[in-house]
Amino acid sequence: ASAGEAGGAVHKGKQLIDKSDCLGCHNETTKVVGPSYVDVAEKYPMSELNVDELADKIIRGGSGVWGEVPMTPHPNLSKEDAKEMVNYILSLKK
Repeated sequence: ASAGEAGGAVHKGKQLIDKSDCLGCHNETTKVVGPSYVDVAEKYPMSELNVDELADKIIRGGSGVWGEVPMTPHPNLSKEDAKEMVNYILSLKK
């Protein structure tokens, strides 16, 4: 099974990403406007602190870490859903 699947079920974070606007700027393995999810996973080790901080960044938006192009805020996304997305992204570390 790939990282997006757990025992045949698609990871909730991947489902949330697939239903969002994330794929307009991000790709799992290739830099588009923003970094690839694999690059994010390489930069941020899986930890409660990183999951929390990155979830907040998805909700608030931000810029400067990967360049000057800002990431759009997603204020209507719940913290729980944002954390699911981050858990999936960080699970892609090679």
